Formats: sequence, structure tokens, C-alpha cells
Amino acid sequence: MSNIKLNRIFKTVCIASDHAGYHLKEIIKNHLVKKKISIFDMGPYDGKSVDYPDYAKKLATRIKLKKSDVGILVCGSGTGMSISANKIKTIRAAVCYNIRSTRLSRQHNNANIIALGSRLIKKKLSLKLIDIFLNTKFEGGRHLRRVKKI
Repeated sequence: MSNIKLNRIFKTVCIASDHAGYHLKEIIKNHLVKKKISIFDMGPYDGKSVDYPDYAKKLATRIKLKKSDVGILVCGSGTGMSISANKIKTIRAAVCYNIRSTRLSRQHNNANIIALGSRLIKKKLSLKLIDIFLNTKFEGGRHLRRVKKI
């Protein structure tokens, strides 16, 4: 899919979705497993209707407790998951929709969760955004001062 070589900035990655994002979650999970990246699937485990705040909170809490370094959340738009995850202290969940928004979410905001909208972006782009997110380092400097204010 992508010629980006992941440099393993993050050791532990977790993923969750709601029913709208379930299919894309499974595609992302398989993509990362093929790249030999260990991923912890927090559900759901089928496409039945679920409430996205429950899964966002579960994943964000795992990151807050340092059981995973970063997370991937997938729902219809990415927005509901992002809003829910950002209620948890220390979480910086970014809705990413193109290469630039993804890169900047890591470089400038030190985002620790990427939120994707399965109904808004194509599968191929989603996989590319995941690779970019996991491969981009936080720049620190003036951005660290700003992130600390969040």
C-alpha cells in the first residue's frame, strides 16, 4: 500500500471504532499487522450498533494510563470520537482528513490519537494517514509550550 517505512516512534498502538467505523478499523488493523506493528483492538468486534463515546473513552483511558502510546479511533466522521476522547485529561485526539492535517497534528500538537471518518475518506488515504501519524515526530520547541497549556 504505502512505501513509508515506519520508524517505530511508538511501541504500543490501540484501535477502536463504532459500528460506522468497524469495517475500516479492521482494514487498518490488518494493514498494521502486515507491517509487523503490534496493535491492541479495543472493539467493537462486529458491525452491530454501538455508542461511540464508550469506545473513545475506553481507548483514551488506556493511553492516559500509559498502557498504549497512541490510539486510532474510527467513526463515521471522526468528530464524535475525537470530542469524546478529548474529554480525558492528557488526550489530544485529532480528526485527520489529509496528509497535511495529519502531519501537523503530530508535529505541532503532539496528538496521541488519530480520529478518522470512515464515511469521509477513502480506504487508501486512511492507510496513508495512519502511516504518517505513526511516523511523524513532535517538533517540541515553541509547540511544547503551547501543548502544555492545553
